[in-house]
Amino acid sequence: MGGVNTPRDALIQAARTRARHAVEAGPRSTPPDGVPRRRRLVLGDPQAPCDKVLRILEHHGLLGEDGGLRPDVQLISVGDHFDWGPPSERDAAAESALALVAWLASHPADQVIMLLGNHDLGRVGELAGFDDARFAAAQAEADRIYQHGVTDEAGERAFLERWPQVPTAELVARDFGNFRQAQRDWVEHLLRVRRFRAAHVAGTGLLVLHAGVTHEDLEVTGLAREHHADAHAVAQALNTVVDERVAGWTGGRLELPGLHHPGDAASGEGTGIFYQRPSLKPEDAERTRQTPRRRFDPRRIPSGLTQVLGHTRDKRIRELMGVTSGAARDGVVRHLVTDGARVTCAHGAPPPTGAAEAVLVFVDGGMSHCPVEDYELFDLDTRAAVRAAAR
Repeated sequence: MGGVNTPRDALIQAARTRARHAVEAGPRSTPPDGVPRRRRLVLGDPQAPCDKVLRILEHHGLLGEDGGLRPDVQLISVGDHFDWGPPSERDAAAESALALVAWLASHPADQVIMLLGNHDLGRVGELAGFDDARFAAAQAEADRIYQHGVTDEAGERAFLERWPQVPTAELVARDFGNFRQAQRDWVEHLLRVRRFRAAHVAGTGLLVLHAGVTHEDLEVTGLAREHHADAHAVAQALNTVVDERVAGWTGGRLELPGLHHPGDAASGEGTGIFYQRPSLKPEDAERTRQTPRRRFDPRRIPSGLTQVLGHTRDKRIRELMGVTSGAARDGVVRHLVTDGARVTCAHGAPPPTGAAEAVLVFVDGGMSHCPVEDYELFDLDTRAAVRAAAR
């Protein structure tokens, strides 16, 4: 990984060492320490090399000399800690992702908040029945069927007969393509000790989660409509569903009835609150009316609640929302505001809003595609995008 040439290099090297030791120690989570944190920042989907994540954090001045975050920093990771890069980098990406998860979990649980994404849950969902050997065999087949973005349909039909626990060959070849059994061991442990969370309350009317929730999703949890703008109540409802389901889970696929359904050959792609994205496309209208689903109508998110989300890069949001002005950008915080009828989307943090408006803040900046110096974080106290000053 190169020598240590500057104080900044030394911080990165210390973090690498901490990550390596955390992986070697095996699945574990550091308990909370109760220390107040002066800065509370949200990190978009860390689907990028561990070194790049660390360099982004260092560029923002967040790393300490002990290889962890500075003690006055709280970091919320919005989920999707696995799966990035081309097939030629699968082994390196798998190891790198595990190092990042272990590094994050080595911090006190109230300093680093680890949220679940669909790629994290995929390890105990679609891929629950695979060990390394079985996955390698399935992936070798999938690579022959899914090439350069094109699927051989006849080949896929035969593939799904042999591997009915997955919905497509593409999922094995690309979407969840960096799977290793050790990752599942970590995900399962972090679920059982309640380190992986479905949602995190960050303040009055301020919620952080992976992909967003609507009234229909919250009704599945049993939360009364009058509490849908209460971030504390929403987070508690979602986390309780996960915790209760995990408590009774003895192995196999982890499902959350009505909220999260892993994909398979019989039912198709995975659906639910870790998969769904907002859409105003006419062809998605019917898909938004059911739950669990892969698309939701943003006009159905609770008024008075700001949800800080990952999961969707700018290019995809613009496509789904029909935005035609300007150009897509990686690395930047974006927002959506709706009064239940009108919807506006733009780059930057949201403007001040009232109780009659609902807000989504998007923080997935396409980390693997964005230069380190351009990657913004989201400050939960100022509710503003943060781009590090030149250092």
